[in-house]
Amino acid sequence: MPPAAVTVVTLKSEPVTLTRELSGRVNSSLVAEVRPQVTGIVQKRLFTEGSMVRAGEALYQIDDATYRADASSAKAALARADATLDAARLKANRFAELAKKGVVSAQDNEAAIATLRQAEADVGVAKAAVDRSNVALGHTRIGSPISGRIGKSSVTQGALVTANQDAALATVQQLDPIYIDVTQAGSELLQLKKQLAAGTMKGVKSVPVALLLEDGSRYAHEGRLAFSEVSVDQSTGSYSLRVVVPNPDGLLLPGMYARALIGEGVRQDAVLAPQQGIARTPKGGASAMVVSKDGKVEVRTVTVSQTIGDKWLVESGLAAGDKLIVEGLQKVQPGMAVQATEAGAAPATPPAPATAGPAAAK
Repeated sequence: MPPAAVTVVTLKSEPVTLTRELSGRVNSSLVAEVRPQVTGIVQKRLFTEGSMVRAGEALYQIDDATYRADASSAKAALARADATLDAARLKANRFAELAKKGVVSAQDNEAAIATLRQAEADVGVAKAAVDRSNVALGHTRIGSPISGRIGKSSVTQGALVTANQDAALATVQQLDPIYIDVTQAGSELLQLKKQLAAGTMKGVKSVPVALLLEDGSRYAHEGRLAFSEVSVDQSTGSYSLRVVVPNPDGLLLPGMYARALIGEGVRQDAVLAPQQGIARTPKGGASAMVVSKDGKVEVRTVTVSQTIGDKWLVESGLAAGDKLIVEGLQKVQPGMAVQATEAGAAPATPPAPATAGPAAAK
């Protein structure tokens, strides 16, 4: 019997960027709950629910009649304090001149100076009261603390709100950029650090992140890894990572499920084996058949770690230059001589049969 024909792939080493697929949830990059800082009746709602608002844009108007009256009263008190200060200053100056001539006693002069200082202090208190009343008056017009999309309003016109109440009037969320919070097992982090320390893997300076949506499609924009937690959760044994992703179209919304493909590092001399050439053993291991230098089938025990596309990343058992059998595995056995053809190569054309010449025809 002629040697069985098999198709092989000659393995080679190449630099490969290793990625890890992690699942997580979409979160807003900024969240601000709008609450009143003064008590009063809501006169107007100045925004449309679900619209985009800018930082400082007015959202609610609270009845400000009482606060305007307080501001006017504070201004009047300041004017009275200024008048008292002018009178105290004139009296102090006059007593100072008379004290030099010996007309008034030193005690009366000191009393005039003390009255002047007290009037100056009263002016300062009155100015502070004016500032405080203006702040309260300004808080009757509630503005947005950040730019973003605002949700529904929890109050309507005519509702009574109180200062620093627990219930928020509305919530503003910034959606561009947006965060993807994912988790990774602490054991994987430990393994990665060991590989970096051993030199088998080289770290990457900027970690690109690709995003897969709930329907399995790939998100158009690439994200970046912002930071990772410095501690591992004791209950789950995992730690959190945050990915920042552009969201100009508003496709990503808080609470959505997403999967992030995060680059961990670059393995310079990685060996990738096609999946059809790797078989699983009954004990859960992996094996492969290769063609040796003398053209015979040889079985190898292989250790693989993860898939990269349609290939396995080989940790041990196979090396660059090995001819891995990917087709014809069913008709070969260990030790058999085979005729190997490289995958993708054109099949050899058999020689044409010889034809009889004129002499042979006679």
